Amino acid sequence: MTKTIISQEALKEKLDPETYRITQKKGTERPFTGKYEQHFETGTYVCIVCGTELFTSETKYDSGCGWPAFYDPISKDSLKYHEDGSFGMKRVEVTCGTCGAHLGHVFTDEKQSSGKWYCVNSGALN
Repeated sequence: MTKTIISQEALKEKLDPETYRITQKKGTERPFTGKYEQHFETGTYVCIVCGTELFTSETKYDSGCGWPAFYDPISKDSLKYHEDGSFGMKRVEVTCGTCGAHLGHVFTDEKQSSGKWYCVNSGALN
């Protein structure tokens, strides 16, 4: 997958300040406040920055964490994974495989068939 590069100036014009903070500055929305946290309609969730398809509603579930949760991405190339040691924690950051926008984090969840739990900011999705 070819990485899409969008200038910071263009992103500041395209995105509202909260979406810019989440996707470009690795921000996090407050738990239980995102528009997709309790959204379970059929559909596909895409990157709000570039439109890359990331997750489907079939893999979304209510984890109780306060953010949209998925157990499997649409494809292995739709996401990129990065070690994240911020805030004194050891986590794996998840970004869009096309444009690099910060989405959230992935954790181990043995209750899910994939063994994964993708905890994603609503502000990074459309």
